[in-house]
Amino acid sequence: MAFRPSPAKQPGALLREAKPLKGIFQHAARLSHLQRLLESQLQPAARPHCKVASWREGTLLLVITDGQWATRLRYQQKRLHRDLQALEVFHNLARIHFKVQPSYTSEKPKKIIELSHVAAATIQATADGITDPGLRSALERLASHAKDKDKPAQ
Repeated sequence: MAFRPSPAKQPGALLREAKPLKGIFQHAARLSHLQRLLESQLQPAARPHCKVASWREGTLLLVITDGQWATRLRYQQKRLHRDLQALEVFHNLARIHFKVQPSYTSEKPKKIIELSHVAAATIQATADGITDPGLRSALERLASHAKDKDKPAQ
C-alpha cells in the first residue's frame, strides 16, 4: 500500500472549506465590509488612520493610529454616529469607542550621524591619545562619519 497525498487545493478554497478557518475568513470579510462602510462616512484624510476593531451589541470599536486623529474624530462623533446609524448594518448603533493604538509597522527614519571635518579631526586627535583599545576604536569609528563635502581641498 502506497501513501497517496490528497490533491493540492487553492488557498482560498482551503479558507472557505476548513471549518475553523471558515469562521475566521467570514469574520475577516465582515470586518472588511464594515471598514468600507465606515470609510464611506469619514473624511478622506482620516481614512488611513481609522480601522474597525469590532462591532458587537451596538458598540463600534475603532482603532485610531494617533491621539491627534482620535481627538478630531471625537469632535465629529455625533455626526459619525448619526451617519452610520442611517446605514442598514449599523441601525442599532448605540455608541462608538475610540482606542488609540500607534502603528508600529512603519519604519522610523534612521538617524544619520553627520560630523564636520573639524569635529572629526578633533575626535581623531583624542583617539590618538587613548591607550584603551576599545575606546580608541569607538572614537575612530565616530570620527569616520565626517561629511565628505566639508573636507578642505588638498
